[in-house]
Amino acid sequence: MFTATYAIETDVGLERAAQVLAGEQSSGTFLPVPGESDRLRERHGAQVVAVTDLGEVEPSLPNRHRPDRVRAGEIEIEFPLENVHDDLATLWTVVGGNLFELRELFACRLTDLRLPDELVRGFPGPGFGLEETRHLVGRPDGVLVGTIVKPNVGLDEEGFRQVVRQLGGSGIDLIKDDELMTDPAYLPLETRVRVVREELGDAADRTGHRTMYAFNITGDLAGLQRRHDIVVNGGGNCVMLTVPAMGLPALQWLRSFASVPIHAHRAGLAASMRHPSLGISYTAWQIFARLAGADHLHASGLGSKFYERDEEVVHNVTALLQPLGSTRRPLPTLSSGQNVYAPRPTWDALGTTDLMMLAGGGVMAHPESPEAGVRSLRQAWDAAIAGTDLQTAAQDLADHGDTALLAAARQFDTRAHA
Repeated sequence: MFTATYAIETDVGLERAAQVLAGEQSSGTFLPVPGESDRLRERHGAQVVAVTDLGEVEPSLPNRHRPDRVRAGEIEIEFPLENVHDDLATLWTVVGGNLFELRELFACRLTDLRLPDELVRGFPGPGFGLEETRHLVGRPDGVLVGTIVKPNVGLDEEGFRQVVRQLGGSGIDLIKDDELMTDPAYLPLETRVRVVREELGDAADRTGHRTMYAFNITGDLAGLQRRHDIVVNGGGNCVMLTVPAMGLPALQWLRSFASVPIHAHRAGLAASMRHPSLGISYTAWQIFARLAGADHLHASGLGSKFYERDEEVVHNVTALLQPLGSTRRPLPTLSSGQNVYAPRPTWDALGTTDLMMLAGGGVMAHPESPEAGVRSLRQAWDAAIAGTDLQTAAQDLADHGDTALLAAARQFDTRAHA
């Protein structure tokens, strides 16, 4: 058996609503049907194992009728493993299918999943994860620093080359395509692979540091393996997939033949995650992504430009760092508006450097150079871990001839630009 937890609202009573949901998602329907024996229900029917009453609220979602008040609660439903048979799409359909459409529910959100090792072992899980990514980039400890090629779309081959060349000598751990950059005619994937091989290869020869580049291979499903092979055969060392666009089974299929880490982007996920009364929480979604084989998983970021509050991001990252059976841990990836002011609250909240900080503008918009942007982020992390005030650390470094952190602190000080 495995357990799914839901936040619901209903006007038929929490116990009744829980039973309706359990029946809809297993062996039942709205009326008894021939063949639905007691033995079948016992073997394949889902069971309500817990109901917590959270009081009356106004209805959150539209419905055929709209009472003034409904009952909110948390319910736990236990499903038979046999109903899923180690299939990711089936697992998703069982815990996240028609239940969102039930008229008895005025809110329905999958908030958590608890899966036994027996089920987890049936899925591929990350092929590389946190530890192997560290090994591949030669960064055994500390936060990994990454960035995104900017402008995200529109660069021609020479413009792209200049950006990669700038970043290649910066000591950065990962560079990635933007989620909007796929395989356009003006800068095809094959061209990007060639340019990256040339520029980052030269940089590795000079510095001894091997940067990982996540090539976006999101696109038509039929061409997914072909695009993966273009990257790998061209010397690439990472691929990126926008999981909500391609689907979890596509991620799982990619994992079955991928010979490099998979950088999993979550663009579009908020459509099913943002409303607190509908869809799926990040805590539950990241379990699916890990089962399917994601090695790096975006979790937003503290002080982000996006909607999630910092405490939600902390919860996201904490979920990613929790064990999931015997699978490898993924690399939590912080992004969206990250700069030198983010390390301190991130360290204070999480107390770990098992993270990747993706800073687009935080690296590319540094007033001195992208290399200074990378260096300033590492310096900000050093200051955060040491408990040193950012401005104090920046001034001390500047007094010794390194102005990277001071320049970044001034550049990204929102008070100065208010």
